Amino acid sequence: MIDRRTMLTGAGAALGVAISARSYAQIRGANDRLRVAVVGVNGRGQAHLSAFSKQPNVSITHLVDVDSDVLAKRAAAFAAKGNSGVKTEGDYRRLLDRKGVDVITVATPDHWHAKLAIDAMDAGRHCYLEKPIGIAPAEGEALIAMQKRTGRTLQVGNQQRSSPETQQLGALIRAGELGDVYEAQTWYANNRASIGKGNVVPPPANLNWDLWQGPRPRGDYRSNLVHYNWHWFWRYGTGEICNNAMHELDVARWLMGLTYPKTVTARGAKHFHKGDDWEMYDSLALDLIYDGDRAIRWNGQSCNAQQTYGRGRGVLLLGTKGSAVVDRNGFELFDLAGKPVREVKAAATSETTGTVGEGVLDVYHARNFVDVIRGNASALASPIAEGHISTTLCHLGNIAYRTNSELTIDTATGKPAGAEAMKLWAVDYQPGWEVKA
Repeated sequence: MIDRRTMLTGAGAALGVAISARSYAQIRGANDRLRVAVVGVNGRGQAHLSAFSKQPNVSITHLVDVDSDVLAKRAAAFAAKGNSGVKTEGDYRRLLDRKGVDVITVATPDHWHAKLAIDAMDAGRHCYLEKPIGIAPAEGEALIAMQKRTGRTLQVGNQQRSSPETQQLGALIRAGELGDVYEAQTWYANNRASIGKGNVVPPPANLNWDLWQGPRPRGDYRSNLVHYNWHWFWRYGTGEICNNAMHELDVARWLMGLTYPKTVTARGAKHFHKGDDWEMYDSLALDLIYDGDRAIRWNGQSCNAQQTYGRGRGVLLLGTKGSAVVDRNGFELFDLAGKPVREVKAAATSETTGTVGEGVLDVYHARNFVDVIRGNASALASPIAEGHISTTLCHLGNIAYRTNSELTIDTATGKPAGAEAMKLWAVDYQPGWEVKA
């Protein structure tokens, strides 16, 4: 036992200093801790949970979803991994006026992305936003305006920008390893099943259908729409091009140092499951033509999983001194005779064609985001200005397909010439749910 006299001198004083120092460290750590709410936890949100759980001094405090069954399932699984105390919420708006959340991550369906991120920043929260950043190009413009107005940190979920291997390849290209890179060929291949013929039925009791629709004009619930098939309906989705081409187009133009093209053409069709409700193309060939006779091309095959260079997705860069093939898990260099000259493999792998897409790149990308918030990194790997350009390339592909025309593009703004094309630059909203800065 330590009596009062001992406490005031010698060992007691040292103990008191130790207790004070430890308490101060705990208080300081608590002040530095980032508290994260993940919105949308059925699919891609699972990767957010995993990535942010691995960040130092970051706590996931809230899981948010409009489906109470999904919410309960994810909360139970998260708690089973030792993450106690996480709260659940069915409506993200209840978090906006609370002090217990610093960061909101968005992994909802596409039609919710811009609205959620804008509301989060307007409420003073930092935001990690999945791609595509919106359902139409005008939403990207609103996001840029809100980020500038609030000064909040907004990271777009193009996680391959945080790949050490892809960054290494970028350095080699800038050093002239491939010479003049004049073309990028990109691709995605999958074997998606039919979504069948749905029926107009009452929404299930576990789903807040009105809140699921959010900013979009109200429509009937269909039995084959939620939780994934909304991707293939124009009211809510953006097609395979925004769902997956976004990643490879972003990598290609980043490594080539490009922004908006001069012209955009898209040739697409629905070749599979012709009797079902899938509204969009399942196969699309996209051509983006730039100044200097440079080009980026995408071949999207939703229902034919034939790989290219042994990969379900990737980028081939063609240069005047050689070529490179890069994906999420490394890259290969080739000379002009097509002979392999170097291969760099990632130390840890990331999923490529699965619907969750989880992997180490999510951890790197979340780390970059957290470091920028704390002032430990100077720049985001994927800031909103870059995410807007890459998302707009995808939207332009959809616009070219839907108008059945070659688009002439303003290379400063990305906007297409012509009234018919510009009709698709923005969308209508449910009254009271407008997306605006």
